[in-house]
Amino acid sequence: MACMKLGSKSDAFQKQGQAWFCTTGLPSDIVVAVGEMSFHLHKFPLLSRSGVMERLIAEALEEGDEKCVTNLPDIPGGAKTFELVAKFCYGVKLELTSSNVVYLRCAAEHLEMTEDYGEGNLIMHTETFFNQVVLRNWKDSLKALQTCDDILTYAEELHITKRCIESLATKACTDPNLFGWPIVEHGPMQSPGGSVLWNGISTGARPKNSSSDWWYEDVSTLSLPLYKRLISVMESRGIRQEIIAGSLAFYAKKYLPGLNRRQGASESGSRLIPVALAPPSEEDQKKLLEDIDRLLPMQKGLVPTKFLFGLLRTALILKASPSCLSKLEKRIGMQLDQATLEDLLMPNFSYSMETLYNVDCVQRILEHFLAMDQITGGASPCSVDDGQLIGSPSLTPITMVAKLIDGYLAEVAPDVNLKLPKFQALAAAVPDYARPLDDGLYRAIDIYLKAHPWLAESDREQLCRLMDCQKLSLEACTHAAQNERLPLRIIVQVLFFEQLQLRTSIAGCFLVSDNLDGSRQLRSGFAGSTEGGWATAVRENQVLKVGMDNMRMRVSELEKECSNMRQEIEKLGRTKGSSTWGNVSKKFGFKLKSQMCSAQEGSVSNQNNGSAKSEKAKERQGKHKKNLSPDG
Repeated sequence: MACMKLGSKSDAFQKQGQAWFCTTGLPSDIVVAVGEMSFHLHKFPLLSRSGVMERLIAEALEEGDEKCVTNLPDIPGGAKTFELVAKFCYGVKLELTSSNVVYLRCAAEHLEMTEDYGEGNLIMHTETFFNQVVLRNWKDSLKALQTCDDILTYAEELHITKRCIESLATKACTDPNLFGWPIVEHGPMQSPGGSVLWNGISTGARPKNSSSDWWYEDVSTLSLPLYKRLISVMESRGIRQEIIAGSLAFYAKKYLPGLNRRQGASESGSRLIPVALAPPSEEDQKKLLEDIDRLLPMQKGLVPTKFLFGLLRTALILKASPSCLSKLEKRIGMQLDQATLEDLLMPNFSYSMETLYNVDCVQRILEHFLAMDQITGGASPCSVDDGQLIGSPSLTPITMVAKLIDGYLAEVAPDVNLKLPKFQALAAAVPDYARPLDDGLYRAIDIYLKAHPWLAESDREQLCRLMDCQKLSLEACTHAAQNERLPLRIIVQVLFFEQLQLRTSIAGCFLVSDNLDGSRQLRSGFAGSTEGGWATAVRENQVLKVGMDNMRMRVSELEKECSNMRQEIEKLGRTKGSSTWGNVSKKFGFKLKSQMCSAQEGSVSNQNNGSAKSEKAKERQGKHKKNLSPDG
């Protein structure tokens, strides 16, 4: 820390209880009261340096007081600063540092210690030290600014606060490696010139370059008002938004204890953020959070989404203003695709809310994301081919959000207090094109039905209409076909589309098999074929046959189920006076079922008839050959 020594005499002051005495040998002729402390001094050293003291002593003499007594209740810095001022007036050695120069400068101004009352007075000395030493050094500027908090009114009048902030902002916006700002104190392995030392000998090597966040921890020691002013000046100087946002996040984590409780392992391991020893009160934390929200630039990706969720969670606990909550929800909505399921699981902190998790908040965040997605042109149709998303690359974020919301629905579905309209509204908010598959939505619906067994059949059907049976995978279809919690109409639709998927798969296998047979015939015409190639082809053919046999068995099982279901539905229709299959199929919203079943039965019978005819034809050809043989 830089310092300057003034005066030449040794310390001639002694403290006795709440009083200071000058030990020059002469009896004191003036008592100066500063707060609870009294100073027994002499008139001449004081009035020869201070215009205020000259007037006070003159007024006391006019009143006829033999021993002059005067009060200085408003002196900046109080008794401790006046002690230094008195020593300066007596010519005692005085050390100027960044910790006391602001107090002394303000006290000198208050006491009118100008050059009119002696050359080289205290105002001149403190101003010179402040400009030429303190403002040129990062640490000293920061320390001087911290001392302004106690005497902010006096410091503002002398523009000391402004000059410290300007100095810090300039140094923070400048690469410290270019000008060698003394960012940290010189360690035992670093010389004052900055080179690395080895056994006390300079090696000429320079320490590692500083990153752009080197000043975060230093400025976090400032009070909130001074920190806000510093950040505003830095923004006006053109410092990058992501650097400003990083400093705000660092400051918030230091003084908002709730943000560090859910800090991820990777984030906490990257940099250790000191936490305030005495956390602020809830009211101060609320004000800090609202100020951080106002200062934080409204731009995507400047701070981690987990940090924004931490701010929102803390704001809900502290009951921050509605505008603050709304802005935080918008910030999260802008980068919802970067969130995790753990982030979304925010408990309800209000006693008026019945649900375990804050579903309404997640609904608003999703709406903000969808609004931003529409503005950026991310919404466009897409299709699914072999489980892969086909469409514009801009669909990736909304697809990730759809998967995230489906996972969130599955987590909140077991809550018995979650009403059906709220669950439906959140599920329906995700556009259809955002879900390549509806497996996640089906899982959430199934969990909700299991946790709410008292739902009426009409409510179950209304809930199941949220998913598209055509977008269920084969595994999900198999599970849904055996799910007793689903309405009968949904099960019928699932069976229908499962058969379509199986038929498509079988047709694809036949096509692959035909292509393989054709390629083998072509390869057999060449002399280059080997026994190893034939063995591989035989194994492939066996695998294909096994797969097709399994699919045929599954199709026959589904056909039997379909036939039994049709018979049951026809019986049900006859008991109610409507025996026609068409009316029943219309009632279930399903017209192609009977045609599909009959077509499948016909296809199987045609395949069996075709195979029998081919066997009879082969027997006839064999008999004909026997009749034509010479032995016959």
